[in-house]
Amino acid sequence: MPGPRAPQRAQEEQAKAGRSGKERDPFFDNAKYLAIALVAMGHSWSPLKTDNRVLEDLYNVVYTFHMPAFIVISGYFSRSFDMRPDRLKRLVTGVLVPYLLFQLAYSLFKRYAMHAHGPINLFSPYYLTWFLLALFVWRMTSPLWKLVRWPLPIALGLAVLGSVSPGVDGSVDFGRILQFLPCFVLGLLLKPEHFALMRTRRMRILSLPVFAAALAIGWWTAPHMNDNWFYRQNAAQELGAPWWIGPLMTLALFGCAVVLTAGFLAWVPGRRTWFTALGAGTMYGYLLHGFVIKTVLLLGGFDIAQRYGNYGSAVVSVLAVAAITLLCTKPVQRVFRFAMEPKMAWAFVQDATELARERQREEREPVKAGV
Repeated sequence: MPGPRAPQRAQEEQAKAGRSGKERDPFFDNAKYLAIALVAMGHSWSPLKTDNRVLEDLYNVVYTFHMPAFIVISGYFSRSFDMRPDRLKRLVTGVLVPYLLFQLAYSLFKRYAMHAHGPINLFSPYYLTWFLLALFVWRMTSPLWKLVRWPLPIALGLAVLGSVSPGVDGSVDFGRILQFLPCFVLGLLLKPEHFALMRTRRMRILSLPVFAAALAIGWWTAPHMNDNWFYRQNAAQELGAPWWIGPLMTLALFGCAVVLTAGFLAWVPGRRTWFTALGAGTMYGYLLHGFVIKTVLLLGGFDIAQRYGNYGSAVVSVLAVAAITLLCTKPVQRVFRFAMEPKMAWAFVQDATELARERQREEREPVKAGV
């Protein structure tokens, strides 16, 4: 007969297993950090790639998948979003309010540091802030994508529509919201077993010729490719192409983004590394590093680097990664938490049920549903 302590031991083991199952997965934190490092390098390459075919090749390949990878992961962590009050509150305080604050900050920086006079428009995303506004719209629509029968084909149809509608970007950058939408919807549809499939040795081996082919195609197309295609912002007609090129480029870029994202994720380590903890602060690094890039540009730092060719580009790349690594650290998060994760208890009505649910969420769901 089992002793009286057996049920208690079983309960303790169950509780321990439950806690460990809810810990942050190092794989996703590693993926977010590596993706944001590529974002920083891409932004640092933009002023340097003129007349540098090697850098332009790397730029085109990286821009094909670095934001799609980030968006796919954002979609994956939005699967549990519904219109529950506490989740709506987190969406407002964690996405919408930071968008408004950083949109204002970048607009003031543009006016007074870059001397670009003009009206400040909080609904016309500038530079990096488009992603927060897009994430807000995508996450608000995520319950809808769970209801429709063919979510990914519908999302691709909307992306195609955005690629052939001049002026759809408008004041809220709606063109980019539509054209990146399939990446978010794809993330909503993915399950843990799909990521497990990407993390196999076979996938790592297969990714090598895929990236080699991507670099070869990027080298061949670099002199002729319009970079604006990679930003998924404008319609084909606005890029000087016939309208029917829009659907072709939308589908081609989405296919390439999916393949390269899978190849990228295949090489992301699944164990804890020195940069795993930085994955929780990638949004800080993303929004803050734009000020660094713009400041270096204003001070002529990229002009100096350009004189030294590939050596200068390599140094700039290392410094860009170092800068965004620093901006993802805990001390920086503590300083800017007021803007990135404001509590704003004064703005919301709370009752006992919501407070209890919030406490349970903090205990049982330490993985933040976002990037």
